[in-house]
Amino acid sequence: MKSELIVDVREKEISTALLEDSRLVSLQQESRSNAYAVGDLYLAKVHKLMPGLNAAFVKVGYEKDAFLHYLDLGSQFATYSKYLEAALADKRHVPKIADFKRETDIPKQGTIADQLKPGQDLLVQIVKEPISSKGPRLTTELSLTGRYMILIPFADKISISQKIKSTEEKIRLRQLISSIKPKGFGVIVRTSAEGKRVAELNSELRNLVQTWDETISKLQNSEAPALIYEEDSRAVSILRDIFNTSFESIYINHADVFTQIQNYVALIAPERKDIVKLYTKDIPIFDHFGITRQIKNAFGKTVSFKSGAYIIIEHTEALHVIDVNSGNRSRANNDQETNALDVNLKAADEIARQLRLRDMGGIIVIDFIDMNKAEHRQQLFDHMKELMAGDRARHNILPLSKFGLMQITRQRVRPALDIPTTESCPSCNGKGEVPSSILFTDVLQDKLSWLTGTMGIKDFKMYVHPFVDAYIKKGLVSIYTKWRMAYGRKFKVLPSEDLAYLQYKVVDAKGNEVNLQEEKDINSSQTKSRNKTKNRVKEKQD
Repeated sequence: MKSELIVDVREKEISTALLEDSRLVSLQQESRSNAYAVGDLYLAKVHKLMPGLNAAFVKVGYEKDAFLHYLDLGSQFATYSKYLEAALADKRHVPKIADFKRETDIPKQGTIADQLKPGQDLLVQIVKEPISSKGPRLTTELSLTGRYMILIPFADKISISQKIKSTEEKIRLRQLISSIKPKGFGVIVRTSAEGKRVAELNSELRNLVQTWDETISKLQNSEAPALIYEEDSRAVSILRDIFNTSFESIYINHADVFTQIQNYVALIAPERKDIVKLYTKDIPIFDHFGITRQIKNAFGKTVSFKSGAYIIIEHTEALHVIDVNSGNRSRANNDQETNALDVNLKAADEIARQLRLRDMGGIIVIDFIDMNKAEHRQQLFDHMKELMAGDRARHNILPLSKFGLMQITRQRVRPALDIPTTESCPSCNGKGEVPSSILFTDVLQDKLSWLTGTMGIKDFKMYVHPFVDAYIKKGLVSIYTKWRMAYGRKFKVLPSEDLAYLQYKVVDAKGNEVNLQEEKDINSSQTKSRNKTKNRVKEKQD
């Protein structure tokens, strides 16, 4: 299987797409200024205790207080508290965990009031990003993630990934880690450590311990609430978790992020460094690799797949609901049972992909087409388990109920990815009337004149819908040719599948989007807004 990672870095957002045989199977989008991401460490302050929930609300700097349950304190909370108190008391020296006597584990059935008090400082880690109206969820059972292992302060246990099947390899790794692990730290050995030499594992372990010391040093010079440790950039963290020898190429359209990823690949797999490539073409990177079209096809409410069948995906606050429909496929075979099984198996393929693609978590209920035979229901259940085996998120699948419903729970650590596939009209803003489309080229020409003349910007790229791009470039002496003769040859007009029909945007030479709203546009918009307000007031008075 051919695997490719495509990284699209924009001014405000970074998107990473994983392709398998040119088919989109995973998509992550994140604001470049996004905080409160899973894995980040914060110096926080307890705001208030909630004995009824056996939890506390904690200030981490987010608009809503974060949630810390008693069970998320971790069994070694007493040792953690003693260490943190010492670190905050003496800010000149970073205390060594090995020097601290391990305290008795806190009771599993204890209460939050026995361990915390309002105003107390804590070093916390984000385990679930803010979702909907909820703030982040926290833990004080801290961990630092590397390529081959996860370092856990205040623990001594060594755990080996269950995906490593060889008993001999498990014994080798356990003995190896035991010989190099510092006192006071626990380690979870990841699947990628299988077959690695002691030098590689020891090097990463020392780097993680050094990161911990640097984190505590930063904590000692900070005031709560404050970000103390930030996970690697999103692209690097995704690559850290999914990188394997099947990767044939990694394309990035941003020089700085390209350097970060290339350095990371050079660190973990020097012989594979050349697969990291900088994308420099003018066509948007997602358009070039056919990702934009796949996104718009896969993220709608209705998703079609082979033979005319389709699924409908609905999201609610409590769960996700997926309905399987045969469409015109029901006329393809006279045997209704065989037809239902065939559609359900194909739907399971698409649903497993959609769960990864949209990062859907929580409770997922799937309404498959009813099947009368128990062996067919079992076959569908086994097929879904096989498809989900490669899903990195923790999940649990229940057999079909007598109503034909399958229930899945899937780890939810961040909001499900929801990308609108319908396009709002950029000209009428929902009013239903637009300027004449044939005059759209005049609008573009006015903007070019304003950019090159009034604004003095000569080197830029203007992106338009592919249909508009084809129209202005048709003919030997095209409209585009005339524009370049009139306004200079440094700018380019390029197609973008991400834009609506009468929509356009301009990006300068540094990749920053240019605000094209002129003073007359602002005044016009403000006038319309004032008129709408006056009309509403008048209607109420009448």
